[in-house]
Amino acid sequence: MSGPGLRPTAVLFACGMNSVRSPMAEALTHKLFPGRIYVRSAGVRHGKIDPFVDAVMSEMGIDMSRHQPKTFEDLEESGFDLIVTLAPEAHHKALEMTRTDAVDVEYWPTLDPTIATGSREQILNEYRTVRDLLLMRIKKRFDWTPTAAD
Repeated sequence: MSGPGLRPTAVLFACGMNSVRSPMAEALTHKLFPGRIYVRSAGVRHGKIDPFVDAVMSEMGIDMSRHQPKTFEDLEESGFDLIVTLAPEAHHKALEMTRTDAVDVEYWPTLDPTIATGSREQILNEYRTVRDLLLMRIKKRFDWTPTAAD
């Protein structure tokens, strides 16, 4: 189990379209906890690749080129200890899906950077803000401590 203060072994991050927030969270968790936390992401609806995600994640040395947005229904896995939802619609979907399962569901309200306007740099800054907030939240929630390789 993954109660407060305990690190889960399998996490699903979920948002609206699995294009921005949840794939960022999945990739960050994978980078911070390689081989220690099984992590996937999904959305409520089908989404498309977002080039701004690729840009801000590559700034941290994370390659997002293999990510393909998927929905909850596309997931081939189950048995997650924890589902972290990043958007209200994903939270409702996760609660609906897990009514009879022993899985914790946490809601981390996370702004949607796709609504940002302005120059390319202003938009990228909104994506960086979301990335950095997710990074801090993941480190805190899953009790990350740097290793010699970090």
